[in-house]
Amino acid sequence: MNERDEPSKKPAGRAHVLRLLAWEVTRSCPLKCTHCRASAEDRRYSGELSTEECRKVLDGLAAMGEPIVILTGGEPMSRDDIYEIARYGADRGLRMVMAPCGMLLDAEAAAKITESGIMRISLSIDGADAATHDRFRGVDGAFESVLLAARVAREAGLEFQVNTTVTRLNVDQLDAIHDLAVKIGAVGFHPFLLVPTGRGKALANLEIDPGEYERVLNRLYERSLTSPIRFKPTCAPHYYRVLREREHAVGRTVTPTTHGLDAMTRGCLGGQGFAFLSHTGTAQICGFLDVSAGDIRAADYEFARIWRHSSLFEAVRDANRYRGKCGPCRYHRVCGGCRARAFAETGDYLAEEPYCIYEPAEA
Repeated sequence: MNERDEPSKKPAGRAHVLRLLAWEVTRSCPLKCTHCRASAEDRRYSGELSTEECRKVLDGLAAMGEPIVILTGGEPMSRDDIYEIARYGADRGLRMVMAPCGMLLDAEAAAKITESGIMRISLSIDGADAATHDRFRGVDGAFESVLLAARVAREAGLEFQVNTTVTRLNVDQLDAIHDLAVKIGAVGFHPFLLVPTGRGKALANLEIDPGEYERVLNRLYERSLTSPIRFKPTCAPHYYRVLREREHAVGRTVTPTTHGLDAMTRGCLGGQGFAFLSHTGTAQICGFLDVSAGDIRAADYEFARIWRHSSLFEAVRDANRYRGKCGPCRYHRVCGGCRARAFAETGDYLAEEPYCIYEPAEA
């Protein structure tokens, strides 16, 4: 969420540091988004972590350093204790951010968010107009609500970024959505390439094909060159291969000195410096790969036990174990392929990225 603290690529053998945890504090949500990985509904779910359990999780995370904690869902604001959770994490030295849907964000809520120590929120805009956005979000008036939420956040001095899930519905609107993000005061634009999990499994007709995927990544690269705000394609690991190819074509080498975070950020962060914790305490490499890496309750709320010893994390961290063309690819340490897409397509999270058209010479 906060790009300053995203992980750089680690040399082989170095310990992986948890930089970013997306924590699904609840699965309840008033929206009915067609792509929702959690298939979230507007109801209460059993087995969710209590307030006291959340404090124990935050204590364990604080012992690991200062990772960014994304309070997400569902709709995190649907928890009555969300501000208490955020304040506790902030007081423990954690960098707390939030991913609300925008429907519940008014001036009073924005004040509570800032008072609780939350540093940034994300708002999802999936269309440049109400018809496109509301269709995707499954609720009439969602577009108007998210624009109102952006205005409220801006007036409260609450930093926000715009996230966009890219599908056939909006692929031709990406420039317009980016411009809208700039206009409403966002500090960053994060286009997410659709991962077919949860309700997203039913979106086969809305997925862009691998060829269009490649064209979109190139268009995003071109737009990033002139964007006045931070521009970060997400769940699009081979963007970092495209970046290097395009820069090489004009005689530039991608280095931390010349390209900053774009040179240091790995494509698929799952299990590298990023992890996900579900509403019932299941740890995963990301929210889209629905394979358990461990249970936080069984680990006595110490996330470090899972992070350091899970066989799933160990597997995805070893790029030499990747199969298909990802294995010999010269870019596998800066790209990594989407492990969730590989799993969704083949049942094997170490299989090759199915949406990459690049053919490595070594294969």
